[in-house]
Amino acid sequence: MNAVNSTRRASISSLPTPIAESEADRPNGATIGETTYRRLRDMILSDALSAGDALQEKKLADMLGVSRTPIREAITRLTTEGLVERVIGLTPVVRRLSANEFIEILHVRRLLEVEAAGRAAETGGSETLRAIMTRIQRFRAGEMPTPAEHVAVDDALHSSVASLAGSRVLAELIRDLRQKTKIFDMGQVPERFEPGIAEHLEIIDAILARDVTRAQDAMRTHIDNVRSSVIDHLRRLF
Repeated sequence: MNAVNSTRRASISSLPTPIAESEADRPNGATIGETTYRRLRDMILSDALSAGDALQEKKLADMLGVSRTPIREAITRLTTEGLVERVIGLTPVVRRLSANEFIEILHVRRLLEVEAAGRAAETGGSETLRAIMTRIQRFRAGEMPTPAEHVAVDDALHSSVASLAGSRVLAELIRDLRQKTKIFDMGQVPERFEPGIAEHLEIIDAILARDVTRAQDAMRTHIDNVRSSVIDHLRRLF
């Protein structure tokens, strides 16, 4: 297991705290069923539950402090979303994302994130984006981040650009698709670290300069380069 995966991966015994029984104590007063679904979904997308992991209702129910009914309902929803798969007679498992699906998701991300970058450039950026730029510049100057820090900065940049686009739906779609493609991060494709720094800085610089076309081109180039690196990585493996 590489450093990034060991940072992100957690044993099932150390996963999230039980879901609050009181509606007032749950996020936005959500129902137990909805909160259970969101928790399981987040655990899958963050790799706390990895591809191939069995989703045992009793174990998950005990861990989250709920009955088996919301766990069963959540697993059904996650199955329809393609995150879980059922095999007749066997326990449901977290579904493994194929290389083709990964490439397809990147294609959709490209469409959405290029649009978001253009919209973000119309705003001229934000202080949050400037702070992210400063952190990335420190990486370029020689400060080597931990895998977790690198992932956090990468997430912060793409999340900030998506938020600046001014569309909650667009931002949520980008966030969800990015979660699904996290199986290939700096630990999986380490040669992307330095090029990624330059590409991120170009995206930020274009947004701060209010250059819509350059921001879109920079984001398009960034995602295209990620795609090419992952394809090369897969070819070396197989």
